[in-house]
Amino acid sequence: MIGELPEALTVGGKDYKIRTDYRDVLRIIQAFNDPELETREKLFVCLYILYEDFEDIPPDTYEEAYKQAVWFMDVGEDPEEAKPAARVMDWEQDEKILFPAINTAAGYEVRSVPHLHWWTFMGYFMEIHDGVFAQVLSLRQKRAKGKKLEKWEQEYWSSNKRLCVLHSKLTEEEKQAKDRLKALLDG
Repeated sequence: MIGELPEALTVGGKDYKIRTDYRDVLRIIQAFNDPELETREKLFVCLYILYEDFEDIPPDTYEEAYKQAVWFMDVGEDPEEAKPAARVMDWEQDEKILFPAINTAAGYEVRSVPHLHWWTFMGYFMEIHDGVFAQVLSLRQKRAKGKKLEKWEQEYWSSNKRLCVLHSKLTEEEKQAKDRLKALLDG
């Protein structure tokens, strides 16, 4: 139905209630970005957090449950139609500049309400137009596309590297391998 926010997802012909608060979905995204978790563990965390009665979902429908979860997290978009994009934001790293922008779009402090549906939260997110987050995102997008930054943008990037540069999410093992390779190349 137009204008309704989903509160359940259909898996194997049965509706299962889901946790719809944006905080729950951000926890799932946090797990997806955790380099210490294996893919299977990430999928389990997603299903476990999102579905209120996860233990009632038959294991042979986990794949369908996951596809439904991704559809929900993608705000009703078909994930197969989405083109992979360069990583230009990180929910955890950008938290301090992201929430003020979302609050401005919402007109209130979203973290102060006990429940805010993920789709409503994403609606606010999609309405971010101005401010620090929008500026940083714009610069990251330009760089990701290989576009040259204007002189003032280069100065902004230089002066605000801690905000502008996305940190890598490598495991400790990957960091050590990268350091060993860098040491070899540096001679």
